[in-house]
Amino acid sequence: MPEYVIADTSVLIILDKIDRLEILKRIYKEIYTTPEVASEYNKPIPGWIIIESVKDKRYQTFIQTQVDIGEASAIALAVEKDDSLLIIDDLKARKLARRLGIKFTGTLGVINKAKTSGLIDEIKPLLEKLREVNFRISDNILESLLKRNNE
Repeated sequence: MPEYVIADTSVLIILDKIDRLEILKRIYKEIYTTPEVASEYNKPIPGWIIIESVKDKRYQTFIQTQVDIGEASAIALAVEKDDSLLIIDDLKARKLARRLGIKFTGTLGVINKAKTSGLIDEIKPLLEKLREVNFRISDNILESLLKRNNE
C-alpha cells in the first residue's frame, strides 16, 4: 500500500454523487488532497481527508500549463511525496502523470480495489450508478471490469 494516496477532484465528486465516498477511507485509510482540489469539490471536505498545499508552487504553475489547477496541484503533490498513488480520471492528466513516473489509478480502479479487497460484494450496481450520474465508461471497459470480477 502506498504511503500517500492523493485524490483529484473527479474521484471525490463521482463517489459523492453515488453516496460511496467512504470507499476511499475504507480502502486507503488516509487520503490527501490539495486546497485547489478542495475548492473545485465545492463542498466541505470530510475530516478524514488531509488537505496539504504543494510546496513548490512554481512547479505547480508549470504543470497548470498542461492541465487544470486541481489536477496540476494533485500531480505536483504526488511528485513531492515519495511512495504516492494519485487517484485521477482525466486522460490528459493521466498521460502527464505517466510521463512523470507517478503511480496512479482512477475512480474505476478504486471501485475494483474495493471489490478485490472484499469491501463490497459487487461492482455492477456501482458501475450502473456511475453511468446514471454521467460518468463515462466505455462498454468495453465495463465488460472487462465485470468479467475480471466474475460478474
